[in-house]
Amino acid sequence: MYLTINRFRVRPGKEDAFEEIWTSRESKLPELDGFVEFHLFRGVSSEDATIYLSHTLWRDKAAFKAWARSQNFRGSHKGVRDHGDIYLGPPELEIYDSVQTIRASGNIG
Repeated sequence: MYLTINRFRVRPGKEDAFEEIWTSRESKLPELDGFVEFHLFRGVSSEDATIYLSHTLWRDKAAFKAWARSQNFRGSHKGVRDHGDIYLGPPELEIYDSVQTIRASGNIG
């Protein structure tokens, strides 16, 4: 498995706008070979920012790289710069290769 995480710092009071952008957009991820799952997490809030993590799990690095070079990638990121008033700087990308997997009992896969 291959995990990518983007960490966003959202300006105070802009959380609803940020979440609306994400939850209302059309995602093509489920159609992509090697895509496993996506999550958007809301983290702690301070007087400076609210932290969000977008978490995308891929079958392998090759599947992620194919998506990152695709038209779907460009389309899903179109207009991001139009919302600069929401973010406190660009997202921070983190990438991880799976070393170990443990699943809840009864889960197959």
